[in-house]
Amino acid sequence: MSCASAQACELALVLAVDVSGSVNPHEYQVQMKGLGAALADGAVSEALVVAQAKVMLIQWTGSSRQIVSVPWTQVTDFDAADALAARVGGATREWRSFSTAIGEAVGFSLQQFVQVPECGRRVIDVSGDGVSNEGVPPQELKASALRDGVTINGLAIEASDTGLVEYYRRFLISGPGSFAMQASNFEEYPDRIRQKLLREITKQVALVK
Repeated sequence: MSCASAQACELALVLAVDVSGSVNPHEYQVQMKGLGAALADGAVSEALVVAQAKVMLIQWTGSSRQIVSVPWTQVTDFDAADALAARVGGATREWRSFSTAIGEAVGFSLQQFVQVPECGRRVIDVSGDGVSNEGVPPQELKASALRDGVTINGLAIEASDTGLVEYYRRFLISGPGSFAMQASNFEEYPDRIRQKLLREITKQVALVK
């Protein structure tokens, strides 16, 4: 992939994963293993390499509880893609008993892009299983995201909240081409996150929501 390795970073992507108290240990593993498998998928990894993407993993829950689990990592080739997938899939859980502060997660994610000013696009990929119930409301971060040229997309895991995808569409997503997708339960998450990553990385806008 020598032609790809000579390119500049086209995409900076923050993967922001919900680890609040509503996510049990099995569901956490389904999320992380599913996200790791999605990153290792041939179509996804090729798209990351072509974009020379820089990817970061963040775990988030209540206010003041957001942490970088995998720092910015550039996917320069397929070996780098595989290494990133392994790190994400094996990430240790940081918290398990706190609230759902989506706005705080978005604000923390926005701060990370100062480290990658060379990347052409900036995207935050938020996944979670509940509405925000602590901290700054996510809709209050939309203006900041737009100002900074950041697109916010969402994957709503509707295991216990069947209206979550509409909540994401109304209060979370922001920016040109932004979208929210639905997983009816955690078992659907691995397939849906793969679809979501492909859509984000390749800028396809005609896929089924």
